Amino acid sequence: MFDPALLPGWAIPLLIFVARVTDVTLGTVRIILVARGQRAVASVLGFAEVAIWLAAIGQIFRDMGSIENFLAYGAGFAVGTYTGMTFERRLTLGMLLVRIIIPTENMDLIRLLQEKNFRITDIDASGAKGPKKVIFSVIKASRLKSLLDIVENFSPNAFYTVEDVRHVHEGIPAEMRQSWGRYLLQPFFWFRKGK
Repeated sequence: MFDPALLPGWAIPLLIFVARVTDVTLGTVRIILVARGQRAVASVLGFAEVAIWLAAIGQIFRDMGSIENFLAYGAGFAVGTYTGMTFERRLTLGMLLVRIIIPTENMDLIRLLQEKNFRITDIDASGAKGPKKVIFSVIKASRLKSLLDIVENFSPNAFYTVEDVRHVHEGIPAEMRQSWGRYLLQPFFWFRKGK
């Protein structure tokens, strides 16, 4: 059995800090996965998050008079929140809806997106400064940077929004579908560059 009394005085606050960074990071990522409808992976992360939290809080309760432990706990929470938000940006999970609004004279953007194999739908619209085109595309999250690079290069004044998509029914090409095994393991490949 692990005896914390055998460790030097600075080790317990450090362990509490690392545990808090880890469990808060996992919690942040878990919430994002729940919002994206990925229940299985979110459940596994939830289990790990609570186990680590229990270990950290257990050390706090062993020595309630240690200000270092309390500071490590709070600092770990703050750093874990930041780290979790950084991971969230790197997670390329699920599908996204990209909505782009451009002037009607910029039809080259539509052609270029189609040439780059983005499946799009465009409709005519009317804005405060005249006629517009609204382009919709449902894409894998890993392709977002590629799409936005094209938009910003060919239509720097375009207005666009990006939203998470929880479910897509029809119109997904076979290359965008994935097996269940790959789907469940996908969160662990956040470090890979998307193609």
